[in-house]
Amino acid sequence: MGVLLNMFGQGMVLSYPSVLLPALLSPNSIIKTEFHEASWVGSCIGFAGIPGFLSSSFLMEMYGRKKAHVAVLIPGIVGWLIIYFATSIPVLLCGRCLCGFAAAATVSLGAIVIGEYTSPKNRGMFLNLKTAAVCLGNSAVHIFAHFFNWKTIALIAVVPHMLSLIIIFTWPESPSWLASKRRFEESQKSFYWLRGNDKRAILEMEDLLRAQKEKLSQYPEHVNNSNLIMDFIRKFKERSFVKPLIIVCFAGLLLESCGRHIFPAFATQIIGEITSDKSQSFYYTLGIDIIITASALFSSFLVKIMKRRTLLLGSGFIALFILFCVCLYMLLSAKGIVSNERTWIPILLFTVYFIVSNLGCTPIPLALLGEIFPLAHRGAGSCVSGFILCVYLMIAMQATPYLLVTVQVYGTFAVFGTLMGMSLIGLYVTLPETKDRTLQQIEDYFQTGKFRNENLGIDEVNMKMLQS
Repeated sequence: MGVLLNMFGQGMVLSYPSVLLPALLSPNSIIKTEFHEASWVGSCIGFAGIPGFLSSSFLMEMYGRKKAHVAVLIPGIVGWLIIYFATSIPVLLCGRCLCGFAAAATVSLGAIVIGEYTSPKNRGMFLNLKTAAVCLGNSAVHIFAHFFNWKTIALIAVVPHMLSLIIIFTWPESPSWLASKRRFEESQKSFYWLRGNDKRAILEMEDLLRAQKEKLSQYPEHVNNSNLIMDFIRKFKERSFVKPLIIVCFAGLLLESCGRHIFPAFATQIIGEITSDKSQSFYYTLGIDIIITASALFSSFLVKIMKRRTLLLGSGFIALFILFCVCLYMLLSAKGIVSNERTWIPILLFTVYFIVSNLGCTPIPLALLGEIFPLAHRGAGSCVSGFILCVYLMIAMQATPYLLVTVQVYGTFAVFGTLMGMSLIGLYVTLPETKDRTLQQIEDYFQTGKFRNENLGIDEVNMKMLQS
């Protein structure tokens, strides 16, 4: 719940421009601004996310997952308060940057916490629930916008971060991080507190300790800063770091190109252009929000019964086909070839598109951040992945307002659809199946190219328990 409440708050950060930008551009706005300035207020969270990812990567490696989570949440709380009291664009930018810093810092950190704290059986479901929580945050902002002004919404957005902070104080430290710091007894105590001590849990704990003791025996107990820098550079020559990073590049591109962040941020404008009736855009937006959230929740169930790779690629290619259909219809409508009075057709197609894309394209790319990097590379992987994701987000948020003005909604989504197709092909080539596999098994795959103990059954568990 600590992670999910934080993700709910992150959803509010992402969709806040849908409330803030129209208010700033209104003739009655208390803060006067130009279009290009307003676009920076919306997109600056991508730029601010880069130091957020860098900071969380450093903090999680040096001080642990729990303390890092506490440290990066505080700027988010301060950012919302600054937005509430803002009277100028520079102050708004400062508040948005702090919110973007906190949101980005907890993207991979939250995924890593879920990955390290939960069992392989439940890990996929909990990681997908992160996306559902973000969707709920998006919906909350759009609902609040109907009743409150942008300042009041900023004050409300402090609440989920505060609740998350309180819950985080009750956590134990991550067993994986403790093991990586040679604190093996504490690691065992934390692991069994979190996961119980059934046969599979005991075997997984022993596997973790064995792997960490083997790796740590090859490195000195104390290293200086120059060694840390050289170690970071050497990671780019290691297969177990480079291959997950390539997967993150394609997964991040898929996440942004499927409209995960641009639609909540510009939902009112997009729906208003499709329907040509901005007075009804709230109800259309709310309806799509509810459907997207329900789809994300359903995805958390599907990931329990389906393979991750199958769900991601299957839903991705189906969603891509639907997206090009809606773009084609809107193009023909704009050219007068088909009637533009049947606005329910593109709305329905967009609804189906978001249902399908939120089954796999949205939740699984972020879930991969908590699974694919080996423990030794998790901090560095989070750092580099965060930089990549922030660049994608910043480009998408900055380019979308201009694309909507120049090439309309259908052209905007056609551009994103092309990028989506490229990313799906890349993931088809590079992504392995991670369902129900322990983090140690996934780590072994990226180091050796194959899964160890892939068909581990209960009889094998019992045999290993007897041998040990």
